[in-house]
Amino acid sequence: MLTLWHCADARSFRPLWMLEEMQLPYTLHLLPFPPRWQAPDFLALNSLGTIPYFTDGDAVLTESSGILHYLAQTRGPTPLAVAPEEPDFAPYVNLLFQSDATFTFPQTLVLRYRLLEPPERRQPKVADDYAKWFLARFQAVERQLADGREWLVADRFTAADIAVGYACLLAAQLDLLSQTGAQTQAWWARLQARDGFRRAKLAQGSSA
Repeated sequence: MLTLWHCADARSFRPLWMLEEMQLPYTLHLLPFPPRWQAPDFLALNSLGTIPYFTDGDAVLTESSGILHYLAQTRGPTPLAVAPEEPDFAPYVNLLFQSDATFTFPQTLVLRYRLLEPPERRQPKVADDYAKWFLARFQAVERQLADGREWLVADRFTAADIAVGYACLLAAQLDLLSQTGAQTQAWWARLQARDGFRRAKLAQGSSA
């Protein structure tokens, strides 16, 4: 059984969305955020205290974009994956890694130092600097979509759209999305209109 530990709209939304797009059966455990503080019993399961935490039998994964790749490989074939022989394989792989290391990471610092820390520990200058870092790097998505393409790679919706799309979800929560390009915002609207995205939102809501 595929099992996912998840916090609503956190990075674990990526695998939840992938599970819904692939229409795979799974068990969902919804935790309060941040779980290492709000759900200390979770540390007995995952000593890192992070989400996602995902299991498939004896297999354990904790990286959100890695889980997308794992599902595509173990539950495929699926059009959500781009194969090595396809022309867009390299940008597909690059976007899977960029999605968290380049696009989500700076936003987590904005989230922490603008919203999550107690007022006396907040650092607006740090948050503003990392917001600028995110927006500068996220211009790569606008360039990727600049030729009028509907999805990021391979002329179809793929796991790269899920992985990078989560950065838009977080940017919307941090009031940064309005500062991205017009193509990026139109692409984000298409992502939100997908049945898989809507089912994932409903799944985390019903679990809550």
